[in-house]
Amino acid sequence: MELTLLGTGAPAGLPRPDCPCAACACALGPDARAATSLLVDGALLLDLTPGAAFAAARAGRSLGGVRQVLLSHPHDGPALEVPAGLPQPGRVPDGRELALLTGHRVRAVALDAPGTGYAVTGPDGQRLLYLPPGGAPAGLEAPAEPYAMVLLDVLGRPDALARLRETGAVVPTTDVVAVHLDHDVPPGPEARRRLAAAGARAVPDGSTLEVGAYGDVPDVPRRTLVLGGARSGKSVEAERRLESFPEVLYVATGGSRNGDTEWAARVSAHQERRPGSWRTVETCDLVPLLKDDGPPLLVDCLSLWLTDAMDAVGAWDDAEWADGGERALRDRVRALADAVRETRRTVVAVSNEVGSGIVPATASGRRYRDELGRLNAAFAAECEQVLLVVAGQALVLRG
Repeated sequence: MELTLLGTGAPAGLPRPDCPCAACACALGPDARAATSLLVDGALLLDLTPGAAFAAARAGRSLGGVRQVLLSHPHDGPALEVPAGLPQPGRVPDGRELALLTGHRVRAVALDAPGTGYAVTGPDGQRLLYLPPGGAPAGLEAPAEPYAMVLLDVLGRPDALARLRETGAVVPTTDVVAVHLDHDVPPGPEARRRLAAAGARAVPDGSTLEVGAYGDVPDVPRRTLVLGGARSGKSVEAERRLESFPEVLYVATGGSRNGDTEWAARVSAHQERRPGSWRTVETCDLVPLLKDDGPPLLVDCLSLWLTDAMDAVGAWDDAEWADGGERALRDRVRALADAVRETRRTVVAVSNEVGSGIVPATASGRRYRDELGRLNAAFAAECEQVLLVVAGQALVLRG
């Protein structure tokens, strides 16, 4: 089954008309996108958009062989001029299946929002799933038969991808292609970076893809360290990297700090950002978690883990530090790094980058700064990807 993407953008396109935002200003060349529309084997058109015939011609395709036009959006919207020779657009009722003379079968998938999703099975047996903007499948049951290709709003509805993964509808060989791309995320390298972290990719308008060929499916980094200063956006970046995966275990190393209302407000803000399917555990005992099998781990953060470890070995007292405390801390850091090296889980860890600031005025402050630098370096050495977040912008240091 062959799929040509006549457009891959949001309904208003990218850039949006008359939008002054920076993302729209940068959406040039291959990053400029028309509203999403898909041509399947030249016979089935999913979503009729303005200029579809011209888009097909630019892609070296013709709409002359289209036998069925289906709409997925929540409403039909304003009347569109149907190019000569095309059948009138229609919609398949949820749960019903439409069989085409070309051998394609199209089943309408119920969504948790207005609109219709379509599961298409080609004559060769390959299967693809297409979801409209803002929609996620409703009532999925596991185990589901995997799709060879899924096209959805990855950046706008990462939870939809998480649901599909949870039921087995999306597996590591599924080609996840982002469509309905809008100006909420800067185009180009930033959009590609965020998509790759979710195991997805974007392609330029006019691309033709073979359903079932998964050579271009990006590998999700299994171990990632996200560094940054205070309020840099490092925790948001770390959470974003796992929001398209189900059953994430959030490991909070800071504790509750009973009586500290400001700290409680910080914790509450973090909790409100997390998907409801995530679980939280408060612990600094990271090594057993890394050794166990299980869902992805998000550790926030290593700097608080280090504070706990330094408390445990008496690192704040010069005499205790010299009398075995330093050696004990080195052992703890080494054990953590070894566990990261050997873990089979997907891990995203957050840590502070404090080495570029003012030199602390106290010996204990300088000791903490130095040990955090050593910890970050040891942890980063075991990660496939390392990021530094500055002013909300993620800079890739490795991977």
